[in-house]
Amino acid sequence: MGTETGPVAIGPDYADSSWVTLRMGYGRVRTSDLASEISTSIQYRLGSYQYFLVFIFAIEEINRNTHILPNTSLGFDLYNINSNQWDTLEAPFICLTGMGIMIPNYTCRRQKKAAALLTGASWATSAHIARLLNLYKYPQVSFGPFDTILSDRRQYTSLYQTAPKDTSLSRGIVLLLLHFSWTWVGLVLLDDHNGVEILSELGGEMDRNQVCIAFVEMIPDSIHSFQYSSVMTIPRIMKSTANVVIIYGDTETVSGIFRHMVDFLMIWKVWVMKSQRDPSILGYHLLFDSLHGSLIFAHHHAEIPEIREFIQTHNPSKYPEDHYLAFFWDRHFNCYFSRTDCKLLGNCKPNISLEMLSRDILDIDMTEESYNVYNSVYAVALSLHEMTINQIQNYPNGKGEANIYPLKLHHFLKNTHFKNSAGNLVVLDSQRKSDADYDILNFWNFPQGVKQKMKVGTFSPKAPHDQKLFLSDHMIQWATGFRETPRSVCSESCIPGFRKSTQEGRPACCYDCTQCPNNEISNATDMDHCVRCPESHYANTEQSRCLQKTVRFLAYEDPLGMILTSLALGFSTLTTVVLGVFVKHHHTPIVKANNRSLTYILLITLTFCFLCPLLFIGHPNTVTCILQQSTFAVLFTVALSTILTKTITVVLAFKITIPGRMVRWIMTSRAPNFIIPICTLIQLVLCGMWLSTSPPFVDSDAHTEHGHIIIICNKGSTTAFHSVLGYLCSMALGSYTMAYMSRNLPDTFSEAKFIAFSMLVFFSVWVTFLPVYHSTKGETSVAMEIFSIISSSAGLLGCIFVPKCYIILFRSHRNMLNYVRKKVHSRRKMLLEYSPMKHHNFFSLSLEKKQKKISVLINICFKYQYLLCELIFESPFSNIVL
Repeated sequence: MGTETGPVAIGPDYADSSWVTLRMGYGRVRTSDLASEISTSIQYRLGSYQYFLVFIFAIEEINRNTHILPNTSLGFDLYNINSNQWDTLEAPFICLTGMGIMIPNYTCRRQKKAAALLTGASWATSAHIARLLNLYKYPQVSFGPFDTILSDRRQYTSLYQTAPKDTSLSRGIVLLLLHFSWTWVGLVLLDDHNGVEILSELGGEMDRNQVCIAFVEMIPDSIHSFQYSSVMTIPRIMKSTANVVIIYGDTETVSGIFRHMVDFLMIWKVWVMKSQRDPSILGYHLLFDSLHGSLIFAHHHAEIPEIREFIQTHNPSKYPEDHYLAFFWDRHFNCYFSRTDCKLLGNCKPNISLEMLSRDILDIDMTEESYNVYNSVYAVALSLHEMTINQIQNYPNGKGEANIYPLKLHHFLKNTHFKNSAGNLVVLDSQRKSDADYDILNFWNFPQGVKQKMKVGTFSPKAPHDQKLFLSDHMIQWATGFRETPRSVCSESCIPGFRKSTQEGRPACCYDCTQCPNNEISNATDMDHCVRCPESHYANTEQSRCLQKTVRFLAYEDPLGMILTSLALGFSTLTTVVLGVFVKHHHTPIVKANNRSLTYILLITLTFCFLCPLLFIGHPNTVTCILQQSTFAVLFTVALSTILTKTITVVLAFKITIPGRMVRWIMTSRAPNFIIPICTLIQLVLCGMWLSTSPPFVDSDAHTEHGHIIIICNKGSTTAFHSVLGYLCSMALGSYTMAYMSRNLPDTFSEAKFIAFSMLVFFSVWVTFLPVYHSTKGETSVAMEIFSIISSSAGLLGCIFVPKCYIILFRSHRNMLNYVRKKVHSRRKMLLEYSPMKHHNFFSLSLEKKQKKISVLINICFKYQYLLCELIFESPFSNIVL
């Protein structure tokens, strides 16, 4: 593995001029080996050189500042450390002992002792060094990423971290995934405590937002298995259906994966990374970079313009001790370089600088770690400044103890907080650190190895919920192979009208699309549940939205309403005409013979019966709902009781063989007419009980017809409704029975047969109505009831009055008194001629008894016929006789 920067030792020098010592390499490195060491990218990462430059810039800037450590110059040592665990403590031992060899618990530094050590960029390196420095209570400041283990003051009492916390980073990554609707992503983590914490935190955040993990690749935290695991991870990533992969780790963690990406031309994935990669890891240019289009979360930090100017002017002539700088000039600018003493010999082009190097060699844009190095140097310097002031105040005569900086400095480092030159607050105490803001960078790859990290968004944990994440989607360059925003889902989105149905044994992001049930909708993609439309709405054909139902009722404007209205008005007009005909011909025998008063009552009642259906048509309200049933019940009760009165009267008139005083009193007193009010009163009592207990009310039917709300009158009590119908049918049955009893009466002006037939029609209509009514809903049931009212009323009108109107209007000669008398005499004569008494050959002698009975019957019929004529023309109660 390569080497990384650290530790960096800082100490004051009480001389008037700056004290500068620059050491790079492995403690003791022979000069002849320097060229081969630098030329191998595996041994030295050029990206770490930026830490050196920023460190030197901060030291020089502090030494120029008269307000920080006046009359004191900061000196420093620089060390390279192998990232493998075998040589990690070599450089710290050299720093502590002050010699070229490692001697534990011994130091040759009597003066100019280093006050603190700066370590990074890997947390593992800082942790290993911290265990050594804790023994000496030596202050250590880590400029690498913030780590929860390093913030444990019980284990690392002398360690401070400059980087801000990443507490809200998981939330920011998930918000990014949700912004692009990525619900199927992979994770690549380091198999250590950080990886476990990240998997728990990030996995929990993803679960709460319904983002699923397609795979988890844990890179072993072992130098022996790291290379093999990195090689095997890439094929597994390529095989996954997830198009987005999250790499969560520091630069050292993901370096192995980055190195092995060059073995694959393109991976066709979008990488979401927590840290910026070192461009010098790959070591050569790629026209098709697998990291092109990656999205990087980097801590937001303000740029320090002076650093860029410092890097531009940093050259071997200004810093001849920097042998690596001389090698850069030789290798990239064709200057002559002496490999014996590591110095430039000349032949260099003028105005050349590090800024001219390719970004794949050295990126001069300040990274997070470089920014932390800058803040770390200032934190130590300001702590030294505060400590010096404190010592001067406590020991004004200069008798303070010497060389006690490392132990005394802890108190001041822990309480250090300041604003750097960019205006950002820097705090070393982990308990007082706040969540950091993040810049979202997009990695661009151009031909000839020209690469750029473009800021495309921000994430601020302290912003309002809907303003935490900001992205400029149009600025993002996606990975090779994606012409538009990539999709990374386990299952395609369920369009509106469908809901997600989980697949057994698979994550929640893998599902099937199931159509919503009837009258349920899903108005967005990937809905977990369908929503039922309110009663006043219905689902459209696509089941994607609820539409307002149309309110419907049996209106006069509807074709059915117009037909029923026309029938009601037409029959009521016809009934009125019939009434007019009977009134006009009230003096004729056929009108007088059928009791004119009852006939008029019946015709007037039928007129209102035909008008009753108009209450059922139109928009229902409480008044019409109550009047519908009560009016219908009372009117039909009056009509049927009138017919019942007619039948009872005729039975009393013709079925009594020898009329006595009682019968004549009943006939003359018109007692049968009391049947009408009595029957009507009973119906009124039934309706009163109905209206007092459970009256009809306005109701809506939202289920019968799709897309419509039918406004109807609810009957209230169905028992009361059926009781009313039962009462009417019983009256019809009674009228039919009485009419049937008088079926054999003389039919000159008799209505008995017509009443019997009309009652059969009435009874059959309402018996048929009940099952049909209960099998229909909405407007149809209302129309069915109207039709039953009209048809039953028309049956009464047609069966009883149409034959009489026919005689009155078209056979007027039959409506004469002479015609009635002639018919009676002719019928008597005919019966005598065909009498069994006259034609003995017609019957055998054995039928003698039957002949006598028939003769008696004929005589009775003659008697009834004459009695009828007497009642019609001579009797004082002829107006009440049928």
